[in-house]
Amino acid sequence: MADHDAYIAAAKEDLRPQLESLRAQLSRTLPDAEEIIAYNMPGYSIGGKIVAGYAAFTKQCGLYVSPGAIKSLGGDIAEAGLKATKTGVTFSPNKPMPDELIEKLAQASRKDHGF
Repeated sequence: MADHDAYIAAAKEDLRPQLESLRAQLSRTLPDAEEIIAYNMPGYSIGGKIVAGYAAFTKQCGLYVSPGAIKSLGGDIAEAGLKATKTGVTFSPNKPMPDELIEKLAQASRKDHGF
């Protein structure tokens, strides 16, 4: 993929609104970050370090941040009824991720990376 627009356009139609919303929220939360494509998914980089990334799958989307961000906000993730791995949180059109949680995760990941 060449850029975020192309990635979102190539995603399944029912996931595109969530990806667009996620991109907008991350852009607002990380205004000084550069939009990049890394590991075949869109992300946000500060000082050469990937602070946040997102991806679309068959039935869900994922937000990827630092392990410390996931760990520190585990309670918020569980409270939102979402599932997390060591570095990501998955969500679907039926159970979107709250904007406030996206912001908290992005800020925590940024802090973990020393920015």
